[in-house]
Amino acid sequence: MAHHPTFLTCTSLSFSWPDGTEVFDDLRLAVGPGRTGLVGLNGSGKSTLLKLLAGDLTPTSGAVRVTGELGHLPQNLVLDTTRRVDEILGIAGKRAALHAIEAGDPAEEHFAALGDDWDVEERARATLDQLGLGHVGLDRTVGEVSGGESVLLRLAALLLARPDVLLLDEPTNNLDLYARSRLYEAVENWSGVLVVVSHDRELLERVDQIADLRDGAVTWYGGPWSAYQEALAAEQEAAERMVRVAEADVQRQKRELADAHMKLARRKRYAQKSFENKVVPKIVANTRRNAAQVSAGKHRALHADRLAEARERLDTAVEAVRDDDEIRVELPYTSVPAGREVLLLRDLELRYGARVAGGFELRGPERIALIGRNGAGKTTLLRTIAGELAPVSGEVEARVPLRFLPQRLDVLDDGLSVVENVARFAPAATPNAIRARLARFLFRGGRADRPVGTLSGGERFRATLAALLLAEPAPQLLMLDEPTNNLDMASARKLTAALDAYEGALIVASHDLAFLESLGITRWLLLDGELRPTTAKAVGALGTAARP
Repeated sequence: MAHHPTFLTCTSLSFSWPDGTEVFDDLRLAVGPGRTGLVGLNGSGKSTLLKLLAGDLTPTSGAVRVTGELGHLPQNLVLDTTRRVDEILGIAGKRAALHAIEAGDPAEEHFAALGDDWDVEERARATLDQLGLGHVGLDRTVGEVSGGESVLLRLAALLLARPDVLLLDEPTNNLDLYARSRLYEAVENWSGVLVVVSHDRELLERVDQIADLRDGAVTWYGGPWSAYQEALAAEQEAAERMVRVAEADVQRQKRELADAHMKLARRKRYAQKSFENKVVPKIVANTRRNAAQVSAGKHRALHADRLAEARERLDTAVEAVRDDDEIRVELPYTSVPAGREVLLLRDLELRYGARVAGGFELRGPERIALIGRNGAGKTTLLRTIAGELAPVSGEVEARVPLRFLPQRLDVLDDGLSVVENVARFAPAATPNAIRARLARFLFRGGRADRPVGTLSGGERFRATLAALLLAEPAPQLLMLDEPTNNLDMASARKLTAALDAYEGALIVASHDLAFLESLGITRWLLLDGELRPTTAKAVGALGTAARP
Protein backbone atom coordinates (compact mmCIF):
# COMPACT_ATOMS: atom_id res chain seq x y z
CA MET A 1 0.00 0.00 0.00
CA ALA A 2 1.20 3.53 -0.79
CA HIS A 3 1.90 5.77 2.20
CA HIS A 4 1.35 9.02 0.30
CA PRO A 5 -1.83 10.53 -1.15
CA THR A 6 -3.03 8.61 -4.18
CA PHE A 7 -4.29 10.39 -7.26
CA LEU A 8 -5.60 9.84 -10.74
CA THR A 9 -4.60 12.54 -13.22
CA CYS A 10 -5.36 13.12 -16.88
CA THR A 11 -3.26 15.68 -18.72
CA SER A 12 -4.43 16.98 -22.12
CA LEU A 13 -6.19 13.68 -22.68
CA SER A 14 -7.68 13.07 -26.13
CA PHE A 15 -9.30 9.92 -27.48
CA SER A 16 -11.12 8.98 -30.68
CA TRP A 17 -12.49 5.66 -31.89
CA PRO A 18 -10.95 4.07 -35.01
CA ASP A 19 -13.83 5.38 -37.15
CA GLY A 20 -12.87 8.94 -36.16
CA THR A 21 -15.62 9.51 -33.56
CA GLU A 22 -14.13 11.88 -30.99
CA VAL A 23 -14.82 11.19 -27.31
CA PHE A 24 -12.36 13.50 -25.52
CA ASP A 25 -10.29 16.47 -26.62
CA ASP A 26 -7.80 17.95 -24.13
CA LEU A 27 -9.55 16.55 -21.03
CA ARG A 28 -7.93 17.54 -17.74
CA LEU A 29 -8.83 15.67 -14.58
CA ALA A 30 -7.44 15.11 -11.08
CA VAL A 31 -9.06 12.75 -8.57
CA GLY A 32 -7.88 12.51 -4.98
CA PRO A 33 -8.75 10.27 -2.02
CA GLY A 34 -12.43 9.68 -1.27
CA ARG A 35 -15.45 8.25 -3.05
CA THR A 36 -16.31 9.93 -6.36
CA GLY A 37 -19.49 9.26 -8.33
CA LEU A 38 -18.94 9.78 -12.08
CA VAL A 39 -22.26 10.63 -13.77
CA GLY A 40 -23.37 11.79 -17.21
CA LEU A 41 -25.73 11.04 -20.07
CA ASN A 42 -25.51 7.78 -22.01
CA GLY A 43 -22.71 8.10 -24.54
CA SER A 44 -20.90 10.92 -22.70
CA GLY A 45 -17.81 8.69 -22.33
CA LYS A 46 -17.92 7.50 -18.70
CA SER A 47 -16.98 3.88 -19.38
CA THR A 48 -14.43 4.97 -21.97
CA LEU A 49 -12.81 7.27 -19.41
CA LEU A 50 -12.56 4.44 -16.85
CA LYS A 51 -10.96 2.19 -19.48
CA LEU A 52 -8.43 4.94 -20.27
CA LEU A 53 -7.67 5.36 -16.57
CA ALA A 54 -7.27 1.59 -16.18
CA GLY A 55 -4.98 1.31 -19.21
CA ASP A 56 -7.43 -0.86 -21.16
CA LEU A 57 -7.54 1.85 -23.88
CA THR A 58 -4.67 3.97 -25.17
CA PRO A 59 -5.27 7.72 -25.49
CA THR A 60 -4.89 9.35 -28.89
CA SER A 61 -2.77 11.98 -27.14
CA GLY A 62 -2.11 13.18 -23.62
CA ALA A 63 -1.30 11.12 -20.57
CA VAL A 64 -2.90 9.27 -17.64
CA ARG A 65 -1.01 8.97 -14.39
CA VAL A 66 -1.97 6.68 -11.53
CA THR A 67 -0.26 6.82 -8.15
CA GLY A 68 -0.43 3.38 -6.52
CA GLU A 69 -2.03 0.09 -7.55
CA LEU A 70 -5.27 0.22 -9.55
CA GLY A 71 -8.21 -2.18 -9.71
CA HIS A 72 -11.00 -2.01 -12.29
CA LEU A 73 -14.45 -3.61 -12.35
CA PRO A 74 -15.74 -3.15 -15.93
CA GLN A 75 -19.40 -2.79 -16.85
CA ASN A 76 -19.53 -5.80 -19.14
CA LEU A 77 -17.65 -8.38 -17.09
CA VAL A 78 -16.66 -11.57 -18.87
CA LEU A 79 -15.01 -14.29 -16.78
CA ASP A 80 -13.67 -17.61 -18.03
CA THR A 81 -16.31 -20.09 -16.89
CA THR A 82 -13.72 -22.88 -16.57
CA ARG A 83 -11.58 -21.03 -14.02
CA ARG A 84 -11.86 -21.81 -10.32
CA VAL A 85 -13.01 -19.26 -7.76
CA ASP A 86 -9.58 -19.13 -6.10
CA GLU A 87 -8.03 -18.27 -9.49
CA ILE A 88 -10.43 -15.37 -9.94
CA LEU A 89 -9.58 -14.20 -6.42
CA GLY A 90 -5.87 -14.34 -7.28
CA ILE A 91 -4.98 -16.72 -4.44
CA ALA A 92 -4.65 -20.06 -6.26
CA GLY A 93 -0.83 -20.03 -6.07
CA LYS A 94 -0.78 -19.22 -2.36
CA ARG A 95 -3.41 -21.88 -1.62
CA ALA A 96 -1.41 -24.51 -3.48
CA ALA A 97 1.74 -23.56 -1.55
CA LEU A 98 -0.13 -23.62 1.77
CA HIS A 99 -1.62 -27.04 1.09
CA ALA A 100 1.80 -28.40 0.04
CA ILE A 101 3.41 -27.14 3.25
CA GLU A 102 0.56 -28.56 5.36
CA ALA A 103 1.04 -31.90 3.56
CA GLY A 104 4.69 -31.95 4.70
CA ASP A 105 6.49 -30.63 1.62
CA PRO A 106 9.24 -28.28 2.92
CA ALA A 107 10.34 -26.99 -0.53
CA GLU A 108 11.59 -23.40 -0.38
CA GLU A 109 9.45 -22.28 -3.34
CA HIS A 110 6.28 -23.01 -1.34
CA PHE A 111 7.36 -20.72 1.50
CA ALA A 112 8.41 -18.05 -1.02
CA ALA A 113 5.03 -18.24 -2.78
CA LEU A 114 3.07 -18.06 0.47
CA GLY A 115 5.14 -15.34 2.17
CA ASP A 116 3.49 -14.24 5.41
CA ASP A 117 -0.04 -14.84 4.13
CA TRP A 118 -0.78 -17.91 6.25
CA ASP A 119 -4.44 -16.96 6.69
CA VAL A 120 -5.07 -16.47 2.96
CA GLU A 121 -8.01 -18.90 2.89
CA GLU A 122 -9.63 -17.39 5.97
CA ARG A 123 -9.34 -13.88 4.51
CA ALA A 124 -10.77 -15.05 1.18
CA ARG A 125 -13.75 -16.77 2.84
CA ALA A 126 -14.37 -13.72 5.06
CA THR A 127 -14.39 -11.45 1.99
CA LEU A 128 -16.77 -13.78 0.14
CA ASP A 129 -19.01 -13.90 3.20
CA GLN A 130 -18.94 -10.07 3.43
CA LEU A 131 -20.42 -9.94 -0.08
CA GLY A 132 -22.99 -12.67 0.57
CA LEU A 133 -20.96 -15.35 -1.26
CA GLY A 134 -20.24 -17.52 1.76
CA HIS A 135 -21.86 -20.47 -0.03
CA VAL A 136 -19.41 -20.26 -2.94
CA GLY A 137 -16.51 -22.69 -2.37
CA LEU A 138 -12.98 -21.73 -3.41
CA ASP A 139 -12.73 -24.86 -5.60
CA ARG A 140 -15.93 -24.20 -7.56
CA THR A 141 -15.76 -22.97 -11.15
CA VAL A 142 -17.09 -19.64 -12.41
CA GLY A 143 -19.56 -21.48 -14.63
CA GLU A 144 -21.40 -22.61 -11.49
CA VAL A 145 -22.25 -19.07 -10.32
CA SER A 146 -24.78 -16.58 -11.71
CA GLY A 147 -24.02 -13.35 -13.58
CA GLY A 148 -24.65 -11.26 -10.46
CA GLU A 149 -22.49 -13.56 -8.35
CA SER A 150 -19.66 -13.29 -10.90
CA VAL A 151 -19.73 -9.48 -10.49
CA LEU A 152 -19.46 -9.87 -6.72
CA LEU A 153 -16.72 -12.47 -7.20
CA ARG A 154 -14.63 -10.01 -9.21
CA LEU A 155 -15.30 -7.34 -6.56
CA ALA A 156 -14.16 -9.79 -3.87
CA ALA A 157 -10.89 -10.22 -5.78
CA LEU A 158 -10.40 -6.45 -5.79
CA LEU A 159 -11.21 -6.16 -2.07
CA LEU A 160 -8.67 -8.89 -1.31
CA ALA A 161 -6.00 -7.13 -3.39
CA ARG A 162 -6.74 -3.78 -1.69
CA PRO A 163 -5.61 -1.53 -4.57
CA ASP A 164 -4.96 2.15 -3.86
CA VAL A 165 -7.36 3.17 -6.64
CA LEU A 166 -10.61 1.32 -7.36
CA LEU A 167 -12.71 1.95 -10.49
CA LEU A 168 -16.26 0.52 -10.58
CA ASP A 169 -18.42 0.71 -13.71
CA GLU A 170 -22.15 0.16 -13.06
CA PRO A 171 -21.39 -2.38 -10.30
CA THR A 172 -25.04 -2.86 -9.26
CA ASN A 173 -26.11 -4.06 -12.71
CA ASN A 174 -27.57 -7.58 -12.39
CA LEU A 175 -27.32 -7.56 -8.57
CA ASP A 176 -30.34 -8.54 -6.51
CA LEU A 177 -31.45 -6.39 -3.56
CA TYR A 178 -29.48 -8.48 -1.07
CA ALA A 179 -26.28 -8.28 -3.10
CA ARG A 180 -26.72 -4.53 -3.64
CA SER A 181 -26.86 -4.00 0.10
CA ARG A 182 -23.56 -5.88 0.43
CA LEU A 183 -22.01 -3.73 -2.29
CA TYR A 184 -23.22 -0.52 -0.63
CA GLU A 185 -21.54 -1.59 2.61
CA ALA A 186 -18.26 -2.35 0.78
CA VAL A 187 -18.32 1.08 -0.88
CA GLU A 188 -19.02 2.86 2.42
CA ASN A 189 -16.07 1.09 4.05
CA TRP A 190 -13.62 1.77 1.21
CA SER A 191 -10.61 3.94 2.03
CA GLY A 192 -8.42 5.37 -0.69
CA VAL A 193 -9.50 6.53 -4.13
CA LEU A 194 -12.80 5.19 -5.45
CA VAL A 195 -14.44 6.24 -8.73
CA VAL A 196 -17.84 4.67 -9.43
CA VAL A 197 -19.92 5.09 -12.58
CA SER A 198 -23.54 4.37 -11.76
CA HIS A 199 -27.17 5.27 -12.36
CA ASP A 200 -28.08 3.73 -8.98
CA ARG A 201 -29.25 6.64 -6.84
CA GLU A 202 -28.91 4.69 -3.60
CA LEU A 203 -25.28 3.90 -4.39
CA LEU A 204 -24.57 7.52 -5.38
CA GLU A 205 -25.91 8.66 -2.00
CA ARG A 206 -22.82 6.97 -0.52
CA VAL A 207 -20.17 9.02 -2.36
CA ASP A 208 -18.33 12.13 -1.16
CA GLN A 209 -18.51 14.08 -4.42
CA ILE A 210 -20.05 13.95 -7.89
CA ALA A 211 -18.07 14.41 -11.10
CA ASP A 212 -20.46 15.37 -13.92
CA LEU A 213 -19.03 14.43 -17.34
CA ARG A 214 -20.62 16.56 -20.03
CA ASP A 215 -19.44 17.68 -23.47
CA GLY A 216 -15.98 16.24 -22.84
CA ALA A 217 -15.36 18.10 -19.58
CA VAL A 218 -15.89 17.35 -15.88
CA THR A 219 -17.69 19.64 -13.42
CA TRP A 220 -17.34 18.88 -9.70
CA TYR A 221 -20.08 18.98 -7.06
CA GLY A 222 -19.51 18.34 -3.36
CA GLY A 223 -21.64 15.81 -1.54
CA PRO A 224 -23.75 12.83 -2.66
CA TRP A 225 -26.37 12.54 -5.42
CA SER A 226 -29.10 14.48 -3.57
CA ALA A 227 -26.74 17.44 -2.99
CA TYR A 228 -25.73 17.31 -6.67
CA GLN A 229 -29.40 17.39 -7.72
CA GLU A 230 -30.06 20.41 -5.50
CA ALA A 231 -26.99 22.26 -6.79
CA LEU A 232 -27.87 21.44 -10.39
CA ALA A 233 -31.45 22.64 -9.91
CA ALA A 234 -30.18 25.94 -8.46
CA GLU A 235 -27.73 26.31 -11.36
CA GLN A 236 -30.44 25.67 -13.92
CA GLU A 237 -32.82 28.11 -12.26
CA ALA A 238 -30.10 30.79 -12.35
CA ALA A 239 -29.26 29.92 -15.96
CA GLU A 240 -32.90 30.16 -17.05
CA ARG A 241 -33.17 33.51 -15.23
CA MET A 242 -30.09 34.74 -17.12
CA VAL A 243 -31.70 33.65 -20.39
CA ARG A 244 -34.78 35.73 -19.59
CA VAL A 245 -32.60 38.75 -18.70
CA ALA A 246 -30.53 38.31 -21.87
CA GLU A 247 -33.66 37.96 -24.03
CA ALA A 248 -35.06 41.20 -22.58
CA ASP A 249 -31.73 42.93 -23.25
CA VAL A 250 -31.75 41.75 -26.88
CA GLN A 251 -35.28 43.12 -27.34
CA ARG A 252 -34.25 46.45 -25.77
CA GLN A 253 -31.20 46.73 -28.02
CA LYS A 254 -33.36 45.94 -31.06
CA ARG A 255 -35.74 48.79 -30.12
CA GLU A 256 -32.85 51.22 -29.56
CA LEU A 257 -31.31 50.24 -32.91
CA ALA A 258 -34.67 50.79 -34.59
CA ASP A 259 -34.91 54.21 -32.86
CA ALA A 260 -31.45 55.07 -34.19
CA HIS A 261 -32.57 54.23 -37.72
CA MET A 262 -35.68 56.40 -37.30
CA LYS A 263 -33.63 59.37 -36.00
CA LEU A 264 -31.22 59.08 -38.93
CA ALA A 265 -34.12 58.99 -41.40
CA ARG A 266 -35.72 62.03 -39.69
CA ARG A 267 -32.51 64.05 -39.85
CA LYS A 268 -32.08 63.20 -43.52
CA ARG A 269 -35.63 64.33 -44.29
CA TYR A 270 -35.17 67.58 -42.27
CA ALA A 271 -31.88 68.42 -43.98
CA GLN A 272 -33.36 67.73 -47.40
CA LYS A 273 -36.45 69.84 -46.65
CA SER A 274 -34.31 72.75 -45.37
CA PHE A 275 -32.28 72.63 -48.56
CA GLU A 276 -35.33 72.49 -50.81
CA ASN A 277 -37.07 75.40 -49.00
CA LYS A 278 -33.85 77.44 -48.98
CA VAL A 279 -34.21 77.94 -45.21
CA VAL A 280 -30.43 77.97 -44.97
CA PRO A 281 -27.72 78.40 -47.57
CA LYS A 282 -26.77 75.31 -49.55
CA ILE A 283 -23.31 75.02 -48.03
CA VAL A 284 -24.69 75.23 -44.48
CA ALA A 285 -27.42 72.68 -45.29
CA ASN A 286 -24.85 70.23 -46.68
CA THR A 287 -22.60 70.69 -43.67
CA ARG A 288 -25.50 70.08 -41.28
CA ARG A 289 -26.68 67.08 -43.28
CA ASN A 290 -23.21 65.51 -43.35
CA ALA A 291 -22.68 66.13 -39.63
CA ALA A 292 -26.10 64.61 -38.84
CA GLN A 293 -25.36 61.55 -40.96
CA VAL A 294 -22.00 60.99 -39.26
CA SER A 295 -23.51 61.44 -35.81
CA ALA A 296 -26.48 59.19 -36.55
CA GLY A 297 -24.21 56.61 -38.20
CA LYS A 298 -22.04 56.43 -35.09
CA HIS A 299 -25.15 56.17 -32.95
CA ARG A 300 -26.50 53.36 -35.13
CA ALA A 301 -23.17 51.50 -35.13
CA LEU A 302 -23.03 51.77 -31.36
CA HIS A 303 -26.48 50.22 -30.99
CA ALA A 304 -25.66 47.53 -33.58
CA ASP A 305 -22.57 46.59 -31.51
CA ARG A 306 -24.65 46.54 -28.35
CA LEU A 307 -27.23 44.28 -30.04
CA ALA A 308 -24.48 41.90 -31.19
CA GLU A 309 -23.08 41.79 -27.64
CA ALA A 310 -26.57 41.19 -26.20
CA ARG A 311 -27.12 38.31 -28.64
CA GLU A 312 -23.75 36.84 -27.65
CA ARG A 313 -24.72 37.04 -23.97
CA LEU A 314 -28.03 35.32 -24.83
CA ASP A 315 -26.21 32.52 -26.66
CA THR A 316 -23.92 32.02 -23.66
CA ALA A 317 -26.90 31.98 -21.29
CA VAL A 318 -28.79 29.47 -23.47
CA GLU A 319 -25.75 27.17 -23.55
CA ALA A 320 -25.77 27.03 -19.74
CA VAL A 321 -29.33 25.67 -19.73
CA ARG A 322 -29.47 21.90 -20.06
CA ASP A 323 -31.92 20.77 -22.69
CA ASP A 324 -30.98 17.11 -22.93
CA ASP A 325 -32.73 15.01 -25.52
CA GLU A 326 -34.64 12.01 -24.23
CA ILE A 327 -35.57 8.90 -26.14
CA ARG A 328 -39.11 8.86 -27.54
CA VAL A 329 -40.17 5.24 -27.22
CA GLU A 330 -43.31 4.78 -29.29
CA LEU A 331 -44.37 1.19 -28.85
CA PRO A 332 -46.56 -0.31 -31.57
CA TYR A 333 -50.30 -0.55 -31.01
CA THR A 334 -50.58 -4.05 -29.61
CA SER A 335 -53.76 -4.13 -27.56
CA VAL A 336 -54.53 -7.50 -25.97
CA PRO A 337 -58.18 -8.04 -24.90
CA ALA A 338 -58.77 -8.82 -21.23
CA GLY A 339 -58.98 -12.56 -20.71
CA ARG A 340 -57.21 -13.53 -23.91
CA GLU A 341 -54.68 -16.30 -23.31
CA VAL A 342 -51.18 -14.95 -23.96
CA LEU A 343 -48.82 -17.51 -22.40
CA LEU A 344 -49.19 -21.00 -20.93
CA LEU A 345 -46.53 -22.93 -18.97
CA ARG A 346 -47.12 -26.58 -17.96
CA ASP A 347 -44.98 -28.51 -15.44
CA LEU A 348 -41.91 -26.66 -16.62
CA GLU A 349 -38.44 -27.68 -15.45
CA LEU A 350 -35.65 -25.35 -16.52
CA ARG A 351 -31.96 -25.85 -16.98
CA TYR A 352 -30.01 -25.37 -13.74
CA GLY A 353 -32.89 -26.61 -11.60
CA ALA A 354 -35.68 -23.99 -11.38
CA ARG A 355 -39.27 -25.21 -11.85
CA VAL A 356 -42.76 -23.95 -12.63
CA ALA A 357 -44.92 -26.59 -10.99
CA GLY A 358 -48.38 -27.32 -12.39
CA GLY A 359 -49.75 -24.77 -14.80
CA PHE A 360 -49.16 -21.03 -15.17
CA GLU A 361 -51.32 -18.77 -17.32
CA LEU A 362 -50.86 -15.18 -18.44
CA ARG A 363 -54.06 -13.62 -19.77
CA GLY A 364 -54.83 -10.23 -21.28
CA PRO A 365 -52.60 -7.17 -20.83
CA GLU A 366 -51.18 -8.36 -17.49
CA ARG A 367 -47.99 -6.83 -16.10
CA ILE A 368 -45.78 -9.39 -14.41
CA ALA A 369 -42.78 -8.47 -12.21
CA LEU A 370 -40.34 -11.40 -12.09
CA ILE A 371 -38.01 -11.14 -9.12
CA GLY A 372 -35.59 -13.42 -7.28
CA ARG A 373 -32.03 -13.73 -6.01
CA ASN A 374 -29.07 -13.84 -8.39
CA GLY A 375 -28.83 -17.32 -9.87
CA ALA A 376 -32.50 -18.14 -9.23
CA GLY A 377 -33.13 -18.67 -12.96
CA LYS A 378 -35.05 -15.54 -14.06
CA THR A 379 -33.03 -15.07 -17.25
CA THR A 380 -33.22 -18.82 -17.95
CA LEU A 381 -37.02 -18.69 -17.65
CA LEU A 382 -37.33 -15.73 -20.02
CA ARG A 383 -34.96 -17.31 -22.55
CA THR A 384 -36.97 -20.54 -22.38
CA ILE A 385 -40.24 -18.66 -23.02
CA ALA A 386 -38.55 -16.83 -25.92
CA GLY A 387 -37.53 -20.19 -27.43
CA GLU A 388 -33.80 -19.61 -27.02
CA LEU A 389 -33.43 -22.51 -24.56
CA ALA A 390 -35.22 -25.84 -24.54
CA PRO A 391 -36.79 -26.84 -21.20
CA VAL A 392 -35.59 -29.98 -19.44
CA SER A 393 -39.24 -31.02 -19.36
CA GLY A 394 -42.69 -29.51 -19.62
CA GLU A 395 -44.27 -27.18 -22.17
CA VAL A 396 -44.13 -23.50 -23.12
CA GLU A 397 -46.91 -22.18 -25.35
CA ALA A 398 -46.96 -18.53 -26.45
CA ARG A 399 -50.27 -17.63 -28.11
CA VAL A 400 -49.24 -14.15 -29.36
CA PRO A 401 -46.18 -12.61 -31.06
CA LEU A 402 -43.49 -11.85 -28.47
CA ARG A 403 -40.18 -10.01 -28.26
CA PHE A 404 -37.42 -10.50 -25.70
CA LEU A 405 -34.95 -7.75 -24.74
CA PRO A 406 -32.03 -9.67 -23.18
CA GLN A 407 -29.91 -8.54 -20.28
CA ARG A 408 -26.63 -8.86 -22.18
CA LEU A 409 -27.87 -6.95 -25.25
CA ASP A 410 -26.07 -9.43 -27.50
CA VAL A 411 -28.63 -9.58 -30.32
CA LEU A 412 -26.81 -6.93 -32.39
CA ASP A 413 -23.78 -7.44 -34.65
CA ASP A 414 -20.88 -5.31 -33.38
CA GLY A 415 -19.39 -5.04 -36.85
CA LEU A 416 -22.51 -3.56 -38.46
CA SER A 417 -23.83 -0.02 -38.10
CA VAL A 418 -26.94 0.77 -36.09
CA VAL A 419 -28.97 1.20 -39.31
CA GLU A 420 -27.72 -2.10 -40.74
CA ASN A 421 -28.59 -3.95 -37.52
CA VAL A 422 -32.13 -2.61 -37.45
CA ALA A 423 -32.55 -3.52 -41.14
CA ARG A 424 -31.80 -7.15 -40.25
CA PHE A 425 -34.88 -7.21 -37.99
CA ALA A 426 -37.10 -5.34 -40.44
CA PRO A 427 -36.08 -6.29 -43.99
CA ALA A 428 -39.31 -4.91 -45.44
CA ALA A 429 -38.88 -1.44 -43.88
CA THR A 430 -37.54 1.38 -46.05
CA PRO A 431 -34.25 3.09 -45.10
CA ASN A 432 -36.19 6.30 -44.39
CA ALA A 433 -38.59 4.47 -42.05
CA ILE A 434 -35.64 2.92 -40.20
CA ARG A 435 -33.86 6.26 -39.82
CA ALA A 436 -37.08 7.94 -38.67
CA ARG A 437 -37.49 5.29 -35.96
CA LEU A 438 -33.83 5.58 -34.93
CA ALA A 439 -34.14 9.37 -34.63
CA ARG A 440 -36.67 8.82 -31.84
CA PHE A 441 -33.97 6.86 -30.06
CA LEU A 442 -31.44 9.72 -30.55
CA PHE A 443 -29.59 8.09 -33.45
CA ARG A 444 -29.71 10.97 -35.90
CA GLY A 445 -27.60 11.53 -38.99
CA GLY A 446 -24.10 10.09 -38.66
CA ARG A 447 -24.87 8.57 -35.24
CA ALA A 448 -27.07 6.00 -36.94
CA ASP A 449 -24.11 4.94 -39.11
CA ARG A 450 -21.78 4.23 -36.18
CA PRO A 451 -20.68 0.60 -35.68
CA VAL A 452 -22.53 -0.98 -32.76
CA GLY A 453 -19.20 -2.05 -31.27
CA THR A 454 -18.37 1.60 -30.48
CA LEU A 455 -21.62 2.31 -28.59
CA SER A 456 -21.91 2.80 -24.84
CA GLY A 457 -24.12 0.48 -22.78
CA GLY A 458 -27.03 2.94 -22.86
CA GLU A 459 -26.67 3.58 -26.59
CA ARG A 460 -26.58 -0.16 -27.23
CA PHE A 461 -29.80 -0.55 -25.22
CA ARG A 462 -31.52 2.11 -27.32
CA ALA A 463 -30.37 0.49 -30.55
CA THR A 464 -31.53 -2.97 -29.41
CA LEU A 465 -34.91 -1.66 -28.29
CA ALA A 466 -35.38 0.14 -31.61
CA ALA A 467 -34.52 -3.03 -33.54
CA LEU A 468 -36.95 -5.21 -31.58
CA LEU A 469 -39.83 -2.72 -31.75
CA LEU A 470 -39.44 -2.13 -35.49
CA ALA A 471 -39.45 -5.88 -36.18
CA GLU A 472 -42.61 -7.47 -37.56
CA PRO A 473 -44.98 -8.66 -36.34
CA ALA A 474 -45.30 -6.18 -33.48
CA PRO A 475 -45.07 -7.82 -30.06
CA GLN A 476 -48.18 -8.44 -27.97
CA LEU A 477 -45.99 -9.91 -25.23
CA LEU A 478 -42.90 -7.91 -24.35
CA MET A 479 -40.28 -9.46 -22.05
CA LEU A 480 -37.52 -7.29 -20.60
CA ASP A 481 -34.53 -8.58 -18.61
CA GLU A 482 -33.01 -5.88 -16.34
CA PRO A 483 -33.91 -3.08 -18.81
CA THR A 484 -32.66 -0.19 -16.63
CA ASN A 485 -29.12 -1.57 -16.23
CA ASN A 486 -27.53 0.70 -18.81
CA LEU A 487 -29.95 3.63 -18.91
CA ASP A 488 -29.33 7.11 -17.60
CA MET A 489 -32.12 8.37 -15.36
CA ALA A 490 -33.77 10.52 -18.05
CA SER A 491 -33.97 7.53 -20.43
CA ALA A 492 -35.29 5.27 -17.66
CA ARG A 493 -38.10 7.77 -17.04
CA LYS A 494 -38.91 7.83 -20.74
CA LEU A 495 -38.93 4.03 -20.92
CA THR A 496 -41.32 3.94 -17.95
CA ALA A 497 -43.65 6.36 -19.73
CA ALA A 498 -43.56 4.28 -22.91
CA LEU A 499 -44.26 1.02 -21.08
CA ASP A 500 -47.09 2.75 -19.23
CA ALA A 501 -48.73 3.38 -22.62
CA TYR A 502 -48.07 -0.16 -23.90
CA GLU A 503 -51.31 -2.15 -24.27
CA GLY A 504 -49.84 -5.62 -24.59
CA ALA A 505 -48.77 -8.11 -21.92
CA LEU A 506 -45.53 -7.41 -20.10
CA ILE A 507 -43.01 -9.52 -18.15
CA VAL A 508 -40.14 -7.59 -16.55
CA ALA A 509 -37.28 -9.17 -14.61
CA SER A 510 -35.57 -6.50 -12.53
CA HIS A 511 -33.90 -5.78 -9.19
CA ASP A 512 -34.88 -2.11 -9.51
CA LEU A 513 -37.87 -1.99 -7.17
CA ALA A 514 -38.68 1.70 -7.83
CA PHE A 515 -38.77 1.02 -11.59
CA LEU A 516 -41.05 -2.00 -11.18
CA GLU A 517 -43.46 -0.11 -8.92
CA SER A 518 -43.73 2.63 -11.56
CA LEU A 519 -45.02 0.16 -14.18
CA GLY A 520 -48.40 -0.63 -12.62
CA ILE A 521 -47.50 -4.27 -11.96
CA THR A 522 -50.56 -6.52 -11.65
CA ARG A 523 -48.76 -9.65 -10.41
CA TRP A 524 -45.48 -10.11 -8.54
CA LEU A 525 -43.80 -13.50 -9.01
CA LEU A 526 -40.82 -14.77 -7.01
CA LEU A 527 -38.56 -17.40 -8.59
CA ASP A 528 -36.82 -19.23 -5.76
CA GLY A 529 -36.49 -22.84 -6.82
CA GLU A 530 -40.14 -22.65 -7.86
CA LEU A 531 -42.27 -19.84 -9.28
CA ARG A 532 -44.72 -18.51 -6.69
CA PRO A 533 -46.74 -15.35 -6.04
CA THR A 534 -45.35 -12.61 -3.79
CA THR A 535 -45.96 -8.92 -3.05
CA ALA A 536 -44.08 -5.65 -3.53
CA LYS A 537 -43.76 -5.35 0.25
CA ALA A 538 -42.12 -8.77 0.48
CA VAL A 539 -39.73 -7.86 -2.33
CA GLY A 540 -38.60 -4.74 -0.47
CA ALA A 541 -37.94 -6.85 2.63
CA LEU A 542 -35.40 -8.93 0.69
CA GLY A 543 -33.03 -5.97 0.51
CA THR A 544 -33.86 -4.53 3.94
CA ALA A 545 -32.99 -7.80 5.65
CA ALA A 546 -29.43 -7.65 4.30
CA ARG A 547 -28.81 -3.98 5.03
CA PRO A 548 -26.19 -3.37 7.73
